[in-house]
Amino acid sequence: MKNLFLLIVVYMAFISLGLPDGIFGVAWPSIRIDLGQPLEAAGIISVILMLCSALSSFMNGRIVRKTGTGKLVLISCIMTGSALLGYSFIPSFAWLIFLAFPLGFGQGAVDSSLNNYVANHYSSRHMSWLHCFWGVGAMSGPLILSAVMRGGGTWRKGYLSICLIQLLLAVLFFISLGLWQESTKKEKEDVPSSHETKKKFLTDISPWLSIFMFFVYTGAEYTVGLWAGSMLIESRGLTGETAGLWISFYYGSIMLGRFLTGFVVNKLGNRFMIKAGLILSAFGIVLIFFRTCPALTMIGLIMCGLGFAPIYPCMMHETPKRFDAGTSRSLIGYQVGAACIGGSFITAGLGVLFSKITLELMPLALLVLIACMFIASELLNKKTPVKESI
Repeated sequence: MKNLFLLIVVYMAFISLGLPDGIFGVAWPSIRIDLGQPLEAAGIISVILMLCSALSSFMNGRIVRKTGTGKLVLISCIMTGSALLGYSFIPSFAWLIFLAFPLGFGQGAVDSSLNNYVANHYSSRHMSWLHCFWGVGAMSGPLILSAVMRGGGTWRKGYLSICLIQLLLAVLFFISLGLWQESTKKEKEDVPSSHETKKKFLTDISPWLSIFMFFVYTGAEYTVGLWAGSMLIESRGLTGETAGLWISFYYGSIMLGRFLTGFVVNKLGNRFMIKAGLILSAFGIVLIFFRTCPALTMIGLIMCGLGFAPIYPCMMHETPKRFDAGTSRSLIGYQVGAACIGGSFITAGLGVLFSKITLELMPLALLVLIACMFIASELLNKKTPVKESI
């Protein structure tokens, strides 16, 4: 019963991680008007969030050995909840920038520590379902914001609602601290060999291909989440409420895809699911090109989300299979850090490009990113032999 409760706590932690991710892209058109900012200013916030997440991910192994996963998740949730509370009252864009720092540090710490814990303690099925619960949070954010706006509220009230949910989850994490004691003891003793890890990175391209995959994937996923709402509103003339609903469909399809993946991934394998996801997402993005047919755009966003669904969790869970124990423990932190940097620089860079040319370039940019991932994935598969599932 205790192990089941701890697993539920892990799932809830990923809901808390997804809540802020889903809301910002939908809220940004209203935020930028309220604070008098240009379209591309969202990239500044994205860069700060991702760089802070990357830094906390790179430091994750050292921090977890000192605090344990449970305490780290609790502290991180309090940090993100406090930052979101500040978002709902900010008087200027400068405060938005300031509060992005604790929000980013908190999100990165939760992401890397729990990915490492689940990759080494649970099957690929649970890894997929863990990220499915991130999708629950990411989908709920836009839905909550849309509901608040339909009721006559503003984006500030939407962020206040998300903040209250985060702080309630922090109470749950506090109650569960005792269940992490045994795990914390193991984490403190489980120190990887830095010499072997450095040797692997210097002599083998495989870890770098894996890092590159995370770098590009998160850039693609976040590009849709951040800029699709602006494209739908500012380029295709949809209302903020409709755009928010469609973006929630995108995140909802990621959530549903990861839930369904959990039933088949142990049989089909991580590598098959990664390839299938890349192909399906490419077909979905092609449909988004048809700007004169809103129905195809909505279907494309859903297909894109379903395709993206298995990629991140399957790549993460495959890491301990591709590499030795010491390398994989260190590499998971680097992968999450690379994902944060990719989500930052790729998303921000494309935002500048879209603002200078047109938001309608988004589908083409996404296809290029998916092609890069497909090539890197095939090379990585050739260089790393298949091992038995864990």
